Amino acid sequence: MQSLKADERIAIDLRGLYQRYGYQPYKVGKFEAYDLYMRNKNFLTSEQILTFSDTDGRLMALKPDVTLSIVKNTKDEDTPLKVCYAENVYRVPRGAYGFKEIMQVGVECLGVVDAYAMGEVLMLAARSLAAISKRYVLDVSDMGIVSGILAQEALDHAAHRELLALISEKNLHGLRERCRALGIGARTARQLEALVTVCGPLGETLSEFEALGMPACCEEALANLRAVSGMICAYGIDQVNLDFSVVNDMSYYNGLIFSGFIDGIPASVLSGGRYDPLMRRMGRKSQAIGFAVYLDQLERFMQTRSENDVDTLILYDAAADPQELARLAQEEVRCGRSVRVQTAGGTALRAERTVDLCGGRTKA
Repeated sequence: MQSLKADERIAIDLRGLYQRYGYQPYKVGKFEAYDLYMRNKNFLTSEQILTFSDTDGRLMALKPDVTLSIVKNTKDEDTPLKVCYAENVYRVPRGAYGFKEIMQVGVECLGVVDAYAMGEVLMLAARSLAAISKRYVLDVSDMGIVSGILAQEALDHAAHRELLALISEKNLHGLRERCRALGIGARTARQLEALVTVCGPLGETLSEFEALGMPACCEEALANLRAVSGMICAYGIDQVNLDFSVVNDMSYYNGLIFSGFIDGIPASVLSGGRYDPLMRRMGRKSQAIGFAVYLDQLERFMQTRSENDVDTLILYDAAADPQELARLAQEEVRCGRSVRVQTAGGTALRAERTVDLCGGRTKA
């Protein structure tokens, strides 16, 4: 496994995690008709798409996203469709120039999205982050609450986008100024400000937020958050925050949304949510929720996180017992540590711990 890149090792671990919860591997092609992405460009993280002409003259695109392909190539079924994938996508990474092939790993749950489905997907998102680093946080929001508050005012789509951007930036001053300019009522303005100021551990922060008083149309979204909070506790996960600055395009997302962060990486490495509106745009009746882990930044993260090649290096000579070497190596792997067994005198790898078995002695 040490010969694999960091993102490849993590992709293997994550696929194993998803399959243990019944998500079946799903394979998509490398390209789709460009029109699919053009019609849904606001759903993509980048509007730049790598295109080419097919032999029949159709304009095609190397896929910049996996979710759109899964939705396009599946059908509504009575039984929920739970799939996982590890696919390369082609796009310009945030803050970079030029197209790059990026490994993307994720899950999609299509069908009836109830409290269990939402809690399970959120749990898998949290454990995906934990598989990369124990120093992570998963920020959770719900577009139903944001849209419910905004629905109290007669605002056009442009105003919605402006206010969402200010909430996303946690720009309280700018939000107040824009509310005044748009003539937004005092009650709605206070509720919008709460979306910026209230943030913290999911369970206790949700109780604090509910005490502020929200519109009746937000009750379903609040109930979903309460259900998800209970499920997260049942799974024993505590690194989940309520943060309403996690927002997205209301034309595509309608409920629970979330973003995941790893200490040491400035941008989110995981994003997801419920995207029923996308399903309707593509002629589907099913509900849907899912997330993607973007592995393009992890190679650099893994390199800076540790200066070692392996956790444990075991050195031996001709006097060593091969069975004893095998037992020691297996014990290291069983404990979750990487191990390299090699003869002494060669080029030594960098290791956190070295076990020297030369001359029949054991020296750690």
